Amino acid sequence: MGFVQIIEYETDQPDEMQALGDSRIAQLGDAPEGFRLTVTQDRENPKRFVTIVEFASYEVAMANSESPEVDEFARQMAALCSNGPRFHNLDVKRSVPA
Repeated sequence: MGFVQIIEYETDQPDEMQALGDSRIAQLGDAPEGFRLTVTQDRENPKRFVTIVEFASYEVAMANSESPEVDEFARQMAALCSNGPRFHNLDVKRSVPA
């Protein structure tokens, strides 16, 4: 049905994190099938962010994760984190509306 990766992190450098994400999106070109990205910020702790990345399947997500560009992005992202990142890999069981 789908696959979601949730990435939780805290950063003291939100502008740099945003610039890094913008750069990665610009490099992405054609996104993988079913790809959707949502970045959220915690209202009670403004240093805490949760990024939700949706893929059509686990296999599509893993193929994306294996690219050298994604590996480099993950290293750069981790360097900007003051806490995390923590990854949660989730199979979608139900989504409304379908």
